[in-house]
This record gives sequence, C-alpha cells and structure tokens, in this order.
Amino acid sequence: MVFDAYAARVERLRGILEDRGLDGFFVMVNEGLNWESAYYLSGYRGSSAAFLITKDEGILITDGRYMTQARSQCPFHVEDQGSRSLVEALADFVHATGMKRVGFEASRVFHATYLELSQRFRASLVDASDVMPTMRRFKDRAEANLIAEASRIAASAFLETLSLAGPGMTEKEFAAILEHKLILGGAEGGWGSHSFIVASGPRSAMPHGVATERAFGVGEWFTVDFGARYGGYVCDVTRNVAVGSIDPWAMDVYEVLIAAQDEAVKALASGERRAFEVDRRARSVVEEAGFGSLFTHGLGHGLGLEVHEAPRVSKTSPDELKDGDVITVEPGIYLEGRGGLRVEDDYLIGPEGPECLSAPLPKEFFVIR
Repeated sequence: MVFDAYAARVERLRGILEDRGLDGFFVMVNEGLNWESAYYLSGYRGSSAAFLITKDEGILITDGRYMTQARSQCPFHVEDQGSRSLVEALADFVHATGMKRVGFEASRVFHATYLELSQRFRASLVDASDVMPTMRRFKDRAEANLIAEASRIAASAFLETLSLAGPGMTEKEFAAILEHKLILGGAEGGWGSHSFIVASGPRSAMPHGVATERAFGVGEWFTVDFGARYGGYVCDVTRNVAVGSIDPWAMDVYEVLIAAQDEAVKALASGERRAFEVDRRARSVVEEAGFGSLFTHGLGHGLGLEVHEAPRVSKTSPDELKDGDVITVEPGIYLEGRGGLRVEDDYLIGPEGPECLSAPLPKEFFVIR
C-alpha cells in the first residue's frame, strides 16, 4: 500500500471529525488487538501503539521494540513513548495540542484502559466507535485486489490439500495442512483471529463447527469454511467435500444452495441495494425447497481487514449496500443429526454489478477417495 493512500484516509477522517465538532481522534492497539484500524490509517502493523490524528498531523506513538518497524511502515510522525505508559504518552500529546474534544473507539479499548484514559486526559473523550467501521467499509480497487489475491492463494491451497486428503484424515489434520499450504503459497496465514471451520458427518450441521480429531468417514461429507490473509486483507470461502461418493440428500441440498446464491447475485446485479431484500431473495429459494427452517443465519457479512465487518446481510439488516462494499453470500442448510452444507463466495459491489473475488475456487461439490 503506497503512503499516499494512508494520507488520503487521514484527510477523509479529518472531514468526519470536523463535521462532528471533534478536535482529534485516536486508535489504540493493545497486545495486537485493533491492529486493523491502526494499519488502515497509518500502515503500522505492530502489536502496541496509539495513532493520534490532529487537525494538522498524525502521530504514531509506540515503544522501543517497534521504532524501526514503525518508521519503515508509517509515513507520519513516530514518537517513542519512553518510560511512560502508552496512555500517559498519548495524554501528553493531546494536552500539548490543546485539544478539547477527542474521539476514540470505546468499543475497542479495555475497561482498564478507559479508566486510565479518563484519569489522564484533560480533554473530553467522545465515543466515535462508528467512525472506523464506516470508513473501512468502502474498499478501493487496491483493497479489492488484495482480497482477490488472497482468494487465489486460498483456492490453490485448498485444491492442494484436497489432493492429500482421504478417508481417515481428521478434521484437525485437514485444517493444519490447509493453513500450511496457504503460507507456502504466499499468504500471511489464515484468519488469525478465527479458526477454520472443518466439520464432518453429523458435525457439519454446526455452522461454526471448528476442527476436531474426528476422522472423515466414507459416505460422509465435510464442510470447510476458510480463508487466506494477504497484504492484511482476508477472503472467506466455504466449500463442501464428499468422501467416496456424494450422498443424494446432500446433493439435493447443495443444488438448492447454489440456486439460492445465484438468486442473491441476480438481485445484486439488478441493482438491489437493500441488504434485507438480497437476503430475502436467497432465503425464498431455500423456503420453496422446503428447507426454510434449516437456514439459521444471515446470508452474509462484510469483510476486509477482518473476517466480519460492515455491512450485515440478513433478514433484519437495516444496511443499504453501497459501491465499494465487499460482502459474503453464504446460504446454508443444517439438519441436526444428519449434517449441513454451506456455499460461500465473496463479492465486490460496484456500479456495473457484483464482481466475484473468490472466483478462482471452482464452485462444485468436491469428492475425495
């Protein structure tokens, strides 16, 4: 990512601050938590920092472990917190600028950190937790290309892992080999904050069934929900794999899911922007096939630097889809005691219609023997 992109984002943020009557804004990274927002604005990817945006400059504050890294990644002014706590150093800079009202992400700081901020800050702290999700929701072409490259790497790694899989392999073994292949293929790794979902047999009825020691059995199928991270950005894809042969019931369900996903994509292509309506269009296909009560989650969600971002695509979502949104479209059907399936792909919303960023991975019911 070129430095100009970070400068443009900070300028966009300043416009938001002005509209809200704020003198500044900061994001904090604590033991790696919330690195995404700091990276989005400054380019810095260390595990401890505060990035302060004033009306005139950006200041990244971190400790001695990260100074060389910060200066190489961040185009803004970098300061060593020295012997001070991160909050103390941040408070000193806020006081020196004379700011009166400072926005921050209340939803992204620990309670103990908030108490220290309240104690040390002379300026008023104003919760602006919605600012970064709103900004990060829009993906430019460079960001979309990173997600597409993550998808290409993920597709290759998945197909390589399938070539090594067979009856008797455990869910954990499959997940471990898959992540190893992702890294060898050029990804930073998997999602990091979330484990891959590898759920076989009756366990596939759990939409979030993380991998266990259960072995793949002949005549069963397993569902794999996974992704790669590349350049900070992630993809999120789900495919289904039969062991030996495809169960006729599972094939029927799979065909319904493909039709439901296609209906959602048609809605997006037609210019439909109401998230709940896109969900309804896909859900109606599942309901007409008699599986309506077995589709137990929303149709999709935004993704980017995190696996789950704005907007939300569900039957209760108030969100309007916008150009620059990257969303998943992932209908699923789950029958307790028997199993479930899900088909998931990533789409960039644009003025010319949806673009499938996960297209490199064939959309088929795979079979291993």
